[in-house]
Amino acid sequence: MTRTENRARYPHQDDPSSNRCASRFRRGRGQLLHRRRIRRGALIGLVALPVTGGTVIAFALSASGGSAPRNASYEAVAGPGHGRGMSQDGAFDQAAGGATADSILQHYYPGAQLGTIAPTTVRVRLTVYDNETLDVYSDSGLTVAGRRVVAGQAAHLTPTPDGGANVVVTIGCDGDVLWQGSTDDPWAYPVDPGSDRPAAEQLKVCDGSGFRGALGVTEDNGAPVTVNQLDVDDYLQGVVPAEMQANWADKGAAEALRAQAIAARSYALAEHRYPYAQTCDTTDCQMYPGTDKEDPRAADAVHSTAGQVLLRDGRILRTEYSAAPGGGQPIDIATLEVGPAPAQLQSIPVPAAPVPAAPTPVDPEKAVRASTVIDTKYAESGGAAGPLGDPMGPESLLPGRGGTFRLYRGGVIIATPTLGAQIVDYARLLQLAPGATRSAGPDAADRVTPGDTPAPGTAATPTPPGTSAAQVATGRPDAAGAESAEQPPTDPPAAGVAPDHTASDPVAGPQPGE
Repeated sequence: MTRTENRARYPHQDDPSSNRCASRFRRGRGQLLHRRRIRRGALIGLVALPVTGGTVIAFALSASGGSAPRNASYEAVAGPGHGRGMSQDGAFDQAAGGATADSILQHYYPGAQLGTIAPTTVRVRLTVYDNETLDVYSDSGLTVAGRRVVAGQAAHLTPTPDGGANVVVTIGCDGDVLWQGSTDDPWAYPVDPGSDRPAAEQLKVCDGSGFRGALGVTEDNGAPVTVNQLDVDDYLQGVVPAEMQANWADKGAAEALRAQAIAARSYALAEHRYPYAQTCDTTDCQMYPGTDKEDPRAADAVHSTAGQVLLRDGRILRTEYSAAPGGGQPIDIATLEVGPAPAQLQSIPVPAAPVPAAPTPVDPEKAVRASTVIDTKYAESGGAAGPLGDPMGPESLLPGRGGTFRLYRGGVIIATPTLGAQIVDYARLLQLAPGATRSAGPDAADRVTPGDTPAPGTAATPTPPGTSAAQVATGRPDAAGAESAEQPPTDPPAAGVAPDHTASDPVAGPQPGE
């Protein structure tokens, strides 16, 4: 096949934006890089859970019908992808020629066994939201910190060092603050934790993607991380069409999609990248854009292979694959890493917090606002009769969503997890959080005049010396540079979660629903 013919048949190969390589030995920084080996130390901090094991119905897969010999050595394949394990383009050719998913896998992973697992979950680090708070909502509402957040409201979670989270609930993603507090359960839960739920029940990141399952926050070296925990087949509904073109099913290659589903399921469950998540959302692991690329043809491939994984010596095989053209080559499976045995997987549903009874539908614009730390500080200062006087607008989020503030006739109250509630004058607000007036509304600058005499009592509770604009904007003492405070984020926020569980692992911290 000529290169022109190849491009016409597989146009994604020449599309630099295509997610064609799920990968394993990744081409990067000018060379082919090997992923780090799993170290025992990476397992520290995980919790053992009771499980019900999957039953292995194993049979040897052997090379057949024109395949390379069983012990064929790895041969590099030119073109996109690393060429190890299944070639997605080769899978297309074989499927279009009448091969089944099983025979495709036999060809690329000779000597592997086919096994089954019980229903299980997977945790995915959503690196696209690294270093951001988690700003989440759902068209059907959600639960966070034991509270029901109804449609039309959003929850903002910032992880804390103790494994919990600070939570702010607002009208919409950037509207008035309705409630804020802290929780030791740093997860946002959908109204129904079951698998394969309709789109209206899925969680959505403000200005970002939709996700099945639960979303939570944790810290990684002090920085916020967001994790998605969901049923493994819900996860695959996002992975398969992101890694392989779903329209191949219309070109006589539906079996290639089924082979992809089994390989992707095996790869994810054999991974163990972080103490809080097994895998990630980029091609360094497998491409996972949430629900954005879901397709019924890919979903059919996932459902028709439910529970099927590849094994080596009874343990789940980390099945590397890529888009290497020219068919690719079989791989010596002894060179691939393995994960847990099927019986070691946690066979529990997506974490489910006790969901409060659904409240009577409320118009978000008329929602009753709960008392906040700013309200408490305002009351302590004397309320409307005190030096601050009457409020000049609603409580609003600081740029960066690291805290909240409220304008009064005689000053401003700022609240962040690091600083607590502080009374400052308007000039100090602009100094610490230059973008705050945009959050308060277009006429905020006209309501309180910079340079007005500071409210009496302002100096009694000064902002701590050395406080930077970045600290106020993010609410984190380690934030550096004022630039982050000057520009509100344009990408969806991120956060973190609780540690991963596999059998025989010690407890590392609070888990979903605990």
